[in-house]
Formats: sequence, structure tokens, C-alpha cells
Amino acid sequence: MEYTFLRDLAIIIIFAKCFGIVARKLKAPSVVGEIIAGLLIGPSFLGLVDQSQFLVMMAEIGVILMMFSAGLETNLKELIKTGPVALAIACCGVFIPLAGGTLLYWGFYGMAPMGSHEFYKAIFIGVIMTATSVSITVQSLKEMGKLKGKVGTTILSAAIIDDVIGIIVLTFVIGFENPDSNPGQVVINTVLFFILAIVVGFVLYKIFNKLDKRYPHTRRIPILSVGLCFALAYVAEEYFGIADITGAYVAGIILCSVKDHDYIEEKADIASYMIFGPIFFTGIGLKTDFSTLDLSILLFSIGFVGVALITKIVGCGLMAKICKFSAHDSLKIGIGMMTRGEVALIVSQKGLSVGLLDPIYFTAVILLIIVSSISTPIMLKILYGKDKVPEEA
Repeated sequence: MEYTFLRDLAIIIIFAKCFGIVARKLKAPSVVGEIIAGLLIGPSFLGLVDQSQFLVMMAEIGVILMMFSAGLETNLKELIKTGPVALAIACCGVFIPLAGGTLLYWGFYGMAPMGSHEFYKAIFIGVIMTATSVSITVQSLKEMGKLKGKVGTTILSAAIIDDVIGIIVLTFVIGFENPDSNPGQVVINTVLFFILAIVVGFVLYKIFNKLDKRYPHTRRIPILSVGLCFALAYVAEEYFGIADITGAYVAGIILCSVKDHDYIEEKADIASYMIFGPIFFTGIGLKTDFSTLDLSILLFSIGFVGVALITKIVGCGLMAKICKFSAHDSLKIGIGMMTRGEVALIVSQKGLSVGLLDPIYFTAVILLIIVSSISTPIMLKILYGKDKVPEEA
């Protein structure tokens, strides 16, 4: 047996942690540091680690666990309470970036015939732009004491719905792109999966609730929960032709209202934080290939960042204005929704695995995460600093 995988794991975890700490010291998300660590130890620079099949599978487990955690963090009661306003803002915040990203790709590489592989590659660029990572916005609003205000609550709820819609769009695009797929069958499979998720999810929720009451705060609950996560990820991919991350996300949604959902997330997150997460994020860096980086890719990356930021501000801000928010508060909502992070990377990784995204475009995604993560807190602080009256809660 070859034991080089142990050396690779040691290098990945140590470099990822060190660079993650440096990134946080510089007020950037730790994932940015982990990606840069992957770039440094990968073939583009030092060449210490090569992307192996083992690391690919470990990264896939990492992305499944992260989507499971995202589902667990969803607050269904808050989601229902915010109602149509957050839904409308989220829908507009998905549609405008989706269209903007597609048009950007066509502008650089020409419009492809509908249904062709290039056509779906263009749409996929738009799909990456739909993802919202609200964690940085939440932290900024917390520090300013504005998270529980009307604007903060709307941003939080819209971001959750935004990710749900984004995952559904991703599911459809991957399904349609398969040359053997029947568009009608893709729609039927997707609908059937979500019907199954609702019916089986309700039963599983009741079972887990009973187990939770009988064995509160015991490790058997998180263990069974992770088992459910992997089972639904497998069923989604194998039997419905839907992305495994969709199944993992649905598993998290099913359990997000269980009393001990925080405990489940805490235990499930340990493995993700210590091993699988760093492997996934450094894997992004390992896959990024700078050897083909040229002026056109650099210009595309700059355009990608600009379009991704502007379309979120315009899409979410415009719908907020239509929903009777003031122009000032609408701008806050638009800027609050423009951050990108883990979900954008997860979507990009999925696109790479199915052939919808070339590794060179990870440069654009990483640049978007860095720019949006730095600019959003600064812009929100400036906007809230201009408030003349306290915000309505």
C-alpha cells in the first residue's frame, strides 16, 4: 500500500490551518486562506501535493457535510414568517445574476446553440453568481447591532431562500446538460425527489424528534443524522440524477427543526472543520491551473466579479424598493446580499466534476469571494453610518 496520502493529508491540514489563521487576522474569511494554501502547495507553485482520486473523494465528503450543515442552519419558522417579501427579493436575486452571468459568457465566447454543451456552460457561469454567502454580512450587522432590524432580518431570510432556489437551478442545469437526459424526465425526477423529500422527511422528522426526546444530547443522534445525510445524497444522485449536495441539503432541512439541531450541527461540523473542509477548500487551489492564464481569462475574471456584484445589488435592491423599502434600505439589502463564499465554491466544484466548468475559471470565483468579502462590511458600515433615525425592528 502507498502511504503518500498520509503525507498529503498532513501537508494540506497544516498549510490550510496556518493560512486560514492569517486570512482571519487580515479580516478575510478563513476559506480564502485555505484556497491560497491549495494554490501554493499545488502544481501551480511548490508542487508538494498532487490531486489524487483519494483527495477528490475526501473533498466530495467535505462538500456534502457542508451542505448538510447549511440545511441544519436554516430557520424554517423565520423563513415562513418573513413570507413573500424575502421570497420576492431572493427570486430576483437569483434571476438577475443568472442572466448577467450567462450574458457575460456569451459576450466573451459567443452565443451557443440552445441545448449544446457550450450553452449550458454559459448558464452555469450564471448559476455560480446566484449563490449568496450571508455569514460575513451577518457578522457585520451583529457588530453594528443591526442584525435583528427589519433590513437585517430580510437579508438573512432572503439569503436562505436564495440558496434553496440556487440549488434547485443547479439541479436542473446539471440534469439538462447530460446528453442522454430527457428535459421532461429531468423535471419529473426533480419534482418526484422533492415530493419524496417532503413525505419521507416528515416521517423522519417525527422519528428523530422521538429519539431526541428519549436520548437527548447523546452522540447516537448526530451519528444517525450524518447517516441520513449520506443516504439522501446517494439516493438523490443514484436514483433521481440530482446532485448529491441537494440530497445532503434536504437532509439538513429535515432536521433543522429538531430540538437538538445545534448539537447535531456541532458534532457533524467537527469532522468537516478538522479534515474534510480543509481538503475541499485546498482542493479548489490544487485544481486551479495558472499555466493557461492569459489576458482574456484575466479580463473575464474582472468582468465576472463586476457583473456578480452589480447584478446582486440591482436584483435584490430593486425588488426591495418594489416591496416598499426606502431607497437607502433597498441599497443596504442589495449590498448585504452580494457576498459570496462556500456555496459559490461548492457549486463551482460540482460544475468542474460534471464538465461544466474549466479549472481556470476558479480564479474568477476566488477573486469574487475575496472582493465581496472585503467590500461588503465596509459599504454596510458607511450606509448605516448615514442613518438619521434608528432602524425599525
